[in-house]
Amino acid sequence: MARVLVTGGAGFLGSHLVEELLARSHRVVVIDDLFRGKKKHLDDCKDDPAYHFIKGDCANMKVLNAAVEWLDGVDLVYHLAAVNGTRWFHERADMVIDVNINTTLAALRLAEQHACRLVFASSPEAIGEAGIQPMPVSSKSVFDDAAQHQRHSYGASKYLGEILLQHAVRTKDLDFRIVRPFNAYGGRCPSTEYGQVISIFMDAAACGKPLKVHGDGKQTRSFTWVGDITEAFLLAGLTDVAIDDGSKLAGAVWNVGWPEETSIAELAELVAETAGVEVLIEPSKGYFGDSQRRCPDISLATRQLGWQPWTTLEAGLRSTWFVINNRING
Repeated sequence: MARVLVTGGAGFLGSHLVEELLARSHRVVVIDDLFRGKKKHLDDCKDDPAYHFIKGDCANMKVLNAAVEWLDGVDLVYHLAAVNGTRWFHERADMVIDVNINTTLAALRLAEQHACRLVFASSPEAIGEAGIQPMPVSSKSVFDDAAQHQRHSYGASKYLGEILLQHAVRTKDLDFRIVRPFNAYGGRCPSTEYGQVISIFMDAAACGKPLKVHGDGKQTRSFTWVGDITEAFLLAGLTDVAIDDGSKLAGAVWNVGWPEETSIAELAELVAETAGVEVLIEPSKGYFGDSQRRCPDISLATRQLGWQPWTTLEAGLRSTWFVINNRING
């Protein structure tokens, strides 16, 4: 049984991870300021004596130390706290950078103090504009001129987080690891204009509104069911050595995602089909700096962790629609 701290544990990914950790008999403390997370995501956990929730700033060492005190030590930190959502990247680049960098510094500091394992939730956005698809874990990070747009406020913050983590691994011999989830989706994903595309489309379909496709809709993503992403995080934190050759995993980076691309135009059609309603698909102006393609090379995660996704996009969309439609229409 591990003593686990999850920052951002009331969020979309974090809440699923917390549920699975508790199901595996680990003790878990969640810290979340509830800016994007929702405490109701963890309603099924609240009566579990192995679970504790702290509302607070994940950059505040006093808050982090309170979590460790409740656990009576800490064995594993999952650092998921961050400001995400493309609209935030443009509208509040300052907040995105502030929160994402300072919470990461605090999580790394705590893990160093307690010499515990840490798993950092990075992003393919840390690569910026990837030149090779599928994206290998060793892709070079390339970002546009900041004067053009500030979309890469998020990606750059994740890139700097990876630098901080790799520096700690190499200079302090710490067991820190990195997971880059590709376009996770599911029923708890925010469906406001500050959310992600699948939940935004489904919210619109449930409300009888047009699905607004940015640009020509030819840009592609690798949409990955949240349950598959959760399993990747579990393996990243709970696997001691690589299963293929027994090597150490400190400093390891894993791309995790569905290894097939779907265009946004195709996604809109799939959502309409899943919803079983007539949906008007309406072209709209996109965001500056949107990547044209994004697809992961997951071979390292498969070799070292034994991970691969199992949930098809069609199956995941059906499950997501069930949750979002029920939430809106009852």
